Amino acid sequence: MARPQQSYNKKENEKKRQKKREEKNKRKEARRSKAKEGGGGIPFAYVDQYGNLTDTPQDQTEKEEIDASSIELGIPKKEHTEEDFDPVRKGKVSFFDHSKGFGFIIEEGTQEKYFCHVSGLIDEINENDSVSFELEKGPRGMNAVKVTLLK
Repeated sequence: MARPQQSYNKKENEKKRQKKREEKNKRKEARRSKAKEGGGGIPFAYVDQYGNLTDTPQDQTEKEEIDASSIELGIPKKEHTEEDFDPVRKGKVSFFDHSKGFGFIIEEGTQEKYFCHVSGLIDEINENDSVSFELEKGPRGMNAVKVTLLK
């Protein structure tokens, strides 16, 4: 049975595909032969005492001995004393809307502004009142709670 005639474009496209396959195989063989010689691959790198990558090994005479038991894994625990952390903070009411039931308090020392809701009030407050409060994590940041009026 005779093979059907192929158009000129089909023959040319097939020749191009064949040529690409041959070039790809040549490159593949070249990489393999280079890897066997040891010339290919990733170059070797060293790390110096400061954590920088270098191409020369570190001098062993400069090496410092470290006792493995002195290495602390994780975050070091802080020693808390009662005088270090006082949960009660002082501030001034910068804004409070009684109809909407919320406002803002500015802390004295840091000038940080904290949201305050009517549900977190112990005493009734107005703008420019001096207050003491505690902080609690809310959905949008820190909220002032247990707000009491200072005399």
